[in-house]
Amino acid sequence: MGTATSLVVIAAGAILAFAVNVTTSGVDLQVVGWILMAVGAAGVLLSLIFWSSWAGPGYFGNRRRTTYVDEGPGAPPEY
Repeated sequence: MGTATSLVVIAAGAILAFAVNVTTSGVDLQVVGWILMAVGAAGVLLSLIFWSSWAGPGYFGNRRRTTYVDEGPGAPPEY
C-alpha cells in the first residue's frame, strides 16, 4: 500500500468515524472508521520506512561509481 492509498484510507476512516451518524445493527461504523484510520497510519509508516531504505528514485540508475586504489603504506613513490 503506497502513501497515497494510505491517505485515502485514513480519509475514509475519518469520514466514517466523525461525520457519519447512522445507526446500523451488527456493524459500528465509528469503530470501522477508527480501524481504517489505524490501518492507513500503519501503511503510511511502512511506506516511509521502505522508501527511506530504498533511497528513492534514481539512486541506482544515475549514480556514478567511484573507485579508489590504495597502494598501501609500503609502496615506493613513482617518479
